[in-house]
Amino acid sequence: MASPVVALSNRHRVRVRAAATAMLLALSLPSLAACRKEHAAAEEEAFTLVASHPLQRDVKVTRDYVCQVQASRHIDLRALERGYIEQVAVNEGQRVRAGQLMFKIQPLIYQAEYQRQSAEVAAARVEYENTKRLADGNVVAPSELAMAEAHFKKAQAEERLAKAHLGYTDVAAPFDGLMDRLNVREGSLVAEGELLTTLADNHRVWVYFNVPEREYLEYAARPAAQRAAPVRLRMADGRLFKEAGTVNVIEADFNHETGTIPFRADFANPDGLLRHGQTCSLLLESPVPAAVLIPQKSTFEVLDHTYAFVVDEHGVVQQRRIEVQEGLEDLFIVTSGLQATDVVLIEGLRQVHEGQKVKYELRSTSQVYGNLKLHAE
Repeated sequence: MASPVVALSNRHRVRVRAAATAMLLALSLPSLAACRKEHAAAEEEAFTLVASHPLQRDVKVTRDYVCQVQASRHIDLRALERGYIEQVAVNEGQRVRAGQLMFKIQPLIYQAEYQRQSAEVAAARVEYENTKRLADGNVVAPSELAMAEAHFKKAQAEERLAKAHLGYTDVAAPFDGLMDRLNVREGSLVAEGELLTTLADNHRVWVYFNVPEREYLEYAARPAAQRAAPVRLRMADGRLFKEAGTVNVIEADFNHETGTIPFRADFANPDGLLRHGQTCSLLLESPVPAAVLIPQKSTFEVLDHTYAFVVDEHGVVQQRRIEVQEGLEDLFIVTSGLQATDVVLIEGLRQVHEGQKVKYELRSTSQVYGNLKLHAE
């Protein structure tokens, strides 16, 4: 059993320690409070609300459409007569000139037919001339002369037909162009109408792309000079085609399934870089006069709607729903919900809420929009 003196000494030590701890806490509380105030002040100093007015100016919106290139003339070359391919005078992918021989079908049968018809003409001529002499001497009736003349003319017509068939055995290029793959080889038996190859004239190309109805109506409402503005092509490797084109054709009917209407732009293709069937992107610029612009970073979305924070004359934040027409690289074109005189929060959107009274720094549009990308006229 511990003595009363020892027990008293232990209680004294506990009281001394408790007093010391209380004193340390009392000394440290002001320091902690001061640190918190300094931290809060630093946070408040680091966080700044930045506001500005929307920018209003004329801009150009570049719309991108998937398109397909077609040669201005693209045809199938087919056999006009049945027979064996005697000669293939071209290679796949070759450029040919108008009138150049491409295929020769074995002409033996047609040559014999032509010779037979030529002999028929010669015989009919002799008969006609003899009958004419007899008719001139009143030996035969005029009707016999007419029959001989008709027989002679019929033989001539059949000779011309045989000559035409003989000519069909030579298949020549109807125009300058670039041929595709060969569907036949020498010695192949081809039927009348069988496909030999295709030929494309791609010195000038037609580029087809589909335009939604709303954008078609915008395009149709432009002045003629704007509709005639040049368009560009972006190729698969990202480069722009060096020649500019123009929109020359709008087709008659909308596609009721897609709600689009086909447009056609024409491009010169002097180097033959563009080929039939190639896919590119067509870039069509649309001017938007007096567009209201705000930075994309100053907006947010809620349930598929776009909003911005507007500060009223009392410094109170209001959530404003806006309608966006187009997105540029860093900006939105706003069609409703904002005016050029509104004060819009540019930075600090996550630190505010609807109805909050705030202090902000109002910056000029040149400061806010100076480093943003936009397409301006």
